Amino acid sequence: MIVAMHVAEGFLPPLHALLWTVAAAPFVVAGFRSLGRRIDARPEDKLMVASSGAFAFVLSALKTPSVNGSCSHPTGVGLGTVLFGPSPMAALGSIVLLFQALLLAHGGLATLGANVMSMAVAVRPTAPTGERS
Repeated sequence: MIVAMHVAEGFLPPLHALLWTVAAAPFVVAGFRSLGRRIDARPEDKLMVASSGAFAFVLSALKTPSVNGSCSHPTGVGLGTVLFGPSPMAALGSIVLLFQALLLAHGGLATLGANVMSMAVAVRPTAPTGERS
């Protein structure tokens, strides 16, 4: 089961929100660099990368149950990670989370760093009880 959910605006103390943003920043910067290199090397991937980001946004906006009882929020980022690797999806996931905070009031701007860490950087499947991951 994938375990991740938005941290609501105002939930974290300001210092914690700042620390999460600082922690997420290197992953997001590395993701944008990786994404830029990929697009420079294979311009034909632009549409697939954009579609993956749009899919992650739409899927997470639906708030429906997903694979193995988890929510659909991290499923789009996980699928993009399978297609492009973890680094580019850290960048796309941060864009998706920013749009969700601004357009849908999912999460918030102050908690964006914590949300990026939990849903774009550290999203990983966990094994069901009794199984090893």
